[in-house]
Amino acid sequence: MRILRALAALVLGTSLTAPAAAQAQTGTGTVRTDTLWAQALGVQKALTVYLPPSYHRGTSRRYPVLYYLHGKTGNERNWVDAGALHRTMDSLIAAGAPEAIIAMPDGDDGWYTTWGVLPDMGPCERDTTRREPAATYCVPWTRYDDYITFDIVRWVDSHYRTRADRAHRGIAGLSMGGYGAITLALNYPTYFAAAASHSGVLSPRLLPDSVQKSRGVKYARDREEMALAARSLWPQLWTAFGHDSIAWRGRDPQVFAERLASRVKAGKATWPALLIDVGVDDPWHAQNADFDATLTRLGMPHTYREWPGTHNWDYWRSHSPESLRFLLDRVAR
Repeated sequence: MRILRALAALVLGTSLTAPAAAQAQTGTGTVRTDTLWAQALGVQKALTVYLPPSYHRGTSRRYPVLYYLHGKTGNERNWVDAGALHRTMDSLIAAGAPEAIIAMPDGDDGWYTTWGVLPDMGPCERDTTRREPAATYCVPWTRYDDYITFDIVRWVDSHYRTRADRAHRGIAGLSMGGYGAITLALNYPTYFAAAASHSGVLSPRLLPDSVQKSRGVKYARDREEMALAARSLWPQLWTAFGHDSIAWRGRDPQVFAERLASRVKAGKATWPALLIDVGVDDPWHAQNADFDATLTRLGMPHTYREWPGTHNWDYWRSHSPESLRFLLDRVAR
């Protein structure tokens, strides 16, 4: 039986941490990795999926889904391997929290947006520093927002027993993934009812205080100022966000919030529940505070929290229970 189970896992493109029936009996979820064709990217991609303890108990029960996005240089296994998100979810369920499926896609370093510039495949394919093969990392079509919202959501809804509607979907992420979670929730409010960001890059045009004082302007207006705002992220963001201020505005969470807020106030859209947290020593702390100020100015409901900590897994592991509870309270009750 063990050999047959292992062969089945290989055929399905999955890896199981333990026999599903045994895990259901012990109250622990199942973690597996699927492989799917991502039409928006033009390549095969990996997707790590957490199935709650009761999933394999022979019922027809359907579950809400939480999508967790990794940060820059991460992959679909980060939230499990570094964040122990599956264990945190098991603990919450054991304490009485509702069950949910968690889907953790491979987002490359794509910033969960459609890039402003098509990638140069040659240098990407010659990059040997990544553990991921060039065949899946060097994508010909960089539509990472469509990939998450359409390819991944459709795959999960068609392969698992989900409650396949907006009211039962939440999305979260850290750093680059925090940017992705917030922007996808604001751009696709008919798909996600709630979103949470840990240490997200949420105001990418915000200039450092010293530059604001010397230039008398708060947000970047040209390429030089965009590089100052992006700091260490500039080599990636100028490709993903584009080469001019118009392209950057078109990918700015503040602009998305303003646009959706106007539609909500006109009765044409629904505002997602938002949770934003950041460490007080995080290098992107000012961006999070600035985004909080924007949402407050717009009069749009949200939860904003600052905690001791910086931009690392110690912080994200310790605060992932809060995002899980926040999302579960809104999509699983």
